[in-house]
Amino acid sequence: MKRILVSIPEGTWGLIEKYFKGKIGEKESEIIRNIVIAYLSEKGYLKNNVKNKLHQN
Repeated sequence: MKRILVSIPEGTWGLIEKYFKGKIGEKESEIIRNIVIAYLSEKGYLKNNVKNKLHQN
């Protein structure tokens, strides 16, 4: 697993806490990880990555 440091403006973090804390995670890292995964999934990147790996084998 890759670890990174992310800076998020206070106003943005306030919105994230208000709308997502307790719904998609409790810890700050869980919330951000789940937002990123949801975004990638919604855009089709995760599905495309799985398809590419299947075709390589």
